[in-house]
Amino acid sequence: MLLPITLTFAAACALLNFWLAIRCARFRIKDKILHGDAGHGLLARRMRAHANYVEYTPIVLILFGLVEMAVGASLWLWIGVLAYVVARIAHAFGMDADKPTALRAGGALLTWVIMIVMAGTALSIAYGATRAMPVPPAMAARG
Repeated sequence: MLLPITLTFAAACALLNFWLAIRCARFRIKDKILHGDAGHGLLARRMRAHANYVEYTPIVLILFGLVEMAVGASLWLWIGVLAYVVARIAHAFGMDADKPTALRAGGALLTWVIMIVMAGTALSIAYGATRAMPVPPAMAARG
C-alpha cells in the first residue's frame, strides 16, 4: 500500500532533522566543541530545539502513517502534515531567542494540538461507532 502523505512527511522530517543537526554542527566545528554546549547559550538552545524535535516527531509520524493506512490519503492529512512541519520550523527559529517568542510558543502549541488531534483521530478510527466491521471473504462470497 502506497502512503503518499506519510512518505512525503517522513522525507520532510528527515530533511528537517538534518537542518536542525547542521545548525548545531556549525557551532561545534567553528568553536571546536566536542561535547555539550561549552557554555554557548545559542548552541544550547539549538541543541534543545533539535532534541525537542526528536522527542515529538516519531510519535506524530507514526500517528499520521497509521491514520493514512486506515482511512487513506485526504486533504486534511496533507494540511496536518504541512502544519506540523511549519510548527517545528517556527519552534526552531523561536528557540534562537534569549526570551520567549511567539514562534517558539506557537510552534510548541501547534505541535501539541496536532499530536492530540491525531491521537483522537486514531482512537476514533479504532473504536468509533461508525467503524464498519470487515466481512470475512467466505461470507462475502455467499452474499
